[in-house]
Amino acid sequence: MTAFHSALYVGRVTHRRLRPRRHHLAYRIYQLLIDIDELPRLDAGLRLFSVGRFNLFSFHPADHGDGSGRPLREQLDQHQREAGLPLGGAIRLLTMPRLLGHGFNPLSVWFCHAPGGALQALVYEVNNTFGQRHSYLIPVAADAGPVVVQRCAKQLYVSPFNGMAMHYRFRVEPPAGAVAVGIGVHEAEGPLMHARLEGQRRPLSDAALLRVFFSHPLLTLKVVAAIHWEALRLWLKRVPLQARPDAPPRGFTLVRPSLEPKP
Repeated sequence: MTAFHSALYVGRVTHRRLRPRRHHLAYRIYQLLIDIDELPRLDAGLRLFSVGRFNLFSFHPADHGDGSGRPLREQLDQHQREAGLPLGGAIRLLTMPRLLGHGFNPLSVWFCHAPGGALQALVYEVNNTFGQRHSYLIPVAADAGPVVVQRCAKQLYVSPFNGMAMHYRFRVEPPAGAVAVGIGVHEAEGPLMHARLEGQRRPLSDAALLRVFFSHPLLTLKVVAAIHWEALRLWLKRVPLQARPDAPPRGFTLVRPSLEPKP
């Protein structure tokens, strides 16, 4: 079988909250880098992975984008067209697959490439535990180095302990032999928290999927349980709750970097 551009990344996630109470957590994780043009081949070539149907691991298009199940390339091309970017390059998604039919991704990252292969945009797809989703497309600067640094204003309520007058700062090492995504959450008083995902690349195969199934048992369920457990710990530390506003009427924001908060 010809090797896939899609891959498995195995690593860890860390969160560090600075104010008003210090708080830290870390857990092991794995994610798939899915080349969306390879989905038919992945579905046919892997026994433990399916597209749009139940399996040990699965990928459902409606779990991403606008949730309609409309072809994902069509959706991402529409967003890139709005940003004035050329179409036709590779589009790859870093995300956790469904496990035994269950899935939840606090953050998935789309890597959108120009026809010539250069990375031209990142799309940060954020889900909260209230069933809401919002995506931020940020073009990659032409002079970006091996680490892409970007920022945008927060549009979607995520944590009951964080307000809306905040912005994100991203520091991304695009997928190669390793991948890393760092997120800083900032408010007027300064940085509030930092999170970082990092992983090492492994070829995507049934054997690799079976290994992570046993080495990281029930991962997606554990992620949801960890979110609620850490929320309880923050509440016990008397971190104040923030009211939840309505979600933005549109689930997508095209970020104009020149209009975003300065470092």
